[in-house]
Amino acid sequence: MSASAPTAAAPLPYKLIATDLDGTLLRPDESISERTRQALAAATAAGAAHIVVTGRSVPWTRHILEALDYHGLAVCGQGGQVYHAGERRLLTSVTLDRQLAGLALSKIEAEVGPLFLAASRDGLDGQVLVGPGYRVHEGPLPNVLMDDPGELWAAPLNKVYLQHPRLDDDALAQAARQVAGDLVGVTMAGPGVVELLPLGLTKATGLSLAARRLGVTAKETVAFGDMPNDIPMFAWAAHGVAMANAHDELKAVANEVTASHEDDGIAVVLERVYGL
Repeated sequence: MSASAPTAAAPLPYKLIATDLDGTLLRPDESISERTRQALAAATAAGAAHIVVTGRSVPWTRHILEALDYHGLAVCGQGGQVYHAGERRLLTSVTLDRQLAGLALSKIEAEVGPLFLAASRDGLDGQVLVGPGYRVHEGPLPNVLMDDPGELWAAPLNKVYLQHPRLDDDALAQAARQVAGDLVGVTMAGPGVVELLPLGLTKATGLSLAARRLGVTAKETVAFGDMPNDIPMFAWAAHGVAMANAHDELKAVANEVTASHEDDGIAVVLERVYGL
C-alpha cells in the first residue's frame, strides 16, 4: 500500500496585514491587548506579514514598535516614511515643500482666520514643534514649544498640523482642501489632528512601497483603520476593515466594520479569517 501524498498547506487568505496604530491597534492608553498580540503572532507564524501604517512620524512611533518587538518595515508620517525597525533606518522619506506649505497656510487663514500650528520635522529624530494655542494630546510623545513662528520653516518638514479656535476638524479639513488642495494634501488623522502633507502623499503611497519590498500585492492585503486618513489605504488593499469607533467617512468605504480598538476588533477579524 503506497503512502498517501502530503496535504498541501492551505493558501493564506491575506499575505499582508496592515494596521493603523491610534484608534486601531492601540487602546486609549497606547497598549495592545494580549488577544490582539496573540492573533497577530499566530497569523505571522502562519506566514503572513504584519506592517504598521501610521500617521505618526518615526520618532513618535519607535517606542511602540520596540514594545511590540517589531523588526520589520513600518510606514510612518502618513506614508512619507518607510522605516526599517530592525535596522533603525529610514528607507524612504518624503518632505513637504515649505514654500508651497506657507502659501497654502496663507490661503487657508484668508478663508477661515488665524490657525494654531504645529509641525513635524523630518528624520529619525525629527522634533515636533508646537506653536502658541495648539492643543497637544496628553501622553508621552515629546514636543518642543515654538515661540518664534519662523522656527516652523527652519528645517525640512514631514507635515504641518492645523487647529482652529472654533471650526471642528471636518469643517477645517474641508475648508483647507477647498482653498489649498491644489498645493498640498489635506487629511484628518484623529481628533484635533488636521494635517498638511506633500501633494498626492497618502498612507497608500508608503504601503505600496513597503509591500513591493516584501513581494506582496494589494490583492493580498487586509487593512485596518479608524480615520479618514485610512481611506486611501482601504482603496489600495483588497479588504478594508473599519473599527467600530471609526469615523463615518471610513466606515462608508470599508468592506466590513469590526469591534472597537478597546474590544479586540483586529483579533476578531484575524481569528475568523485565519481560522485561529
